[in-house]
Amino acid sequence: MRYFDLHCDTITRCLEEDLPLWGSGLHVDLEKAGVFSHYVQCYAVWLPDELRGEAAYSYFCRAAQRLSQEAQAHRDAMALCASPEDLESVQAQGLHGAILTVESAAALGGDLSHVKDLKDRGVAMCTLTWNGANEVGRGVGAPGKEGLTPFGRQAVQAMEEAGIVVDLSHASPQLFWEVADLAKKPIVASHSNAKAVCSHRRNLTEEQFRAIKKSGGLVGLNLHRWFLNDNPEKACLEDALRHAEYFLSLGGEDVLALGGDFDGSHPPEDLQGLEALPRLYERFLRANYPEDLVDRIFYGNAARFFAQARSL
Repeated sequence: MRYFDLHCDTITRCLEEDLPLWGSGLHVDLEKAGVFSHYVQCYAVWLPDELRGEAAYSYFCRAAQRLSQEAQAHRDAMALCASPEDLESVQAQGLHGAILTVESAAALGGDLSHVKDLKDRGVAMCTLTWNGANEVGRGVGAPGKEGLTPFGRQAVQAMEEAGIVVDLSHASPQLFWEVADLAKKPIVASHSNAKAVCSHRRNLTEEQFRAIKKSGGLVGLNLHRWFLNDNPEKACLEDALRHAEYFLSLGGEDVLALGGDFDGSHPPEDLQGLEALPRLYERFLRANYPEDLVDRIFYGNAARFFAQARSL
């Protein structure tokens, strides 16, 4: 099976705990990647809500450098991807493809000139907020009714011009809809599930999913137990299938992908890391989904999207 994951926090864990990508024992451990015939992973630099300004930008730079160092150390197994050609190259060479992303536009440090810096370092996608508010706008866990700030409107436009995909996981409802109205390119929720299946505030309403679909964007299924089931202790692999079935019922065949949230979340016992993904893939097949559709969910939709998004 092929696997393309829109979100993990692994490189942040590697930086904080001084762990390698190979042999770390984390959810995303390249030693386990042999279960896939091809594997592309979006590695997010996560900015905690207490980190702002120049300190946040400096932290991003350190984490981005760590991913570059890991790619160099394991160059016989992985390569950084900063263009559609890179994605084609890693597949042809049988290498693990690594894409740099950001979780919280606090990484900009409140400075629009840093949008170019992020792009120059290979950032392909940026989640605008984490749960709190930052210079760009209000996350889903912050009090108030605001959405984008004036700086945030400028930042969204600058990201689109630079070719950085705007990611609305963690967005407050107001921020989500303001961005949906403002954006001229496809928008993404890289690691969010269906509110109709699990009522957590982080999950997407039907209307939000339809807006992402209309834009030509993607939604990545999140494997965090609190987003899978209203009773997190009972969350399991079957819940991921329930969320997928709901999104597919809304016509999400070309929208749905995976955004496991590994190493930044608590997945169920039967979804603990990369080695569990073949079981999830097989469960989709046993649910009588055509294999070409399952391959699109697990790989093809994300691969197509990034190949096109970077050439717009």
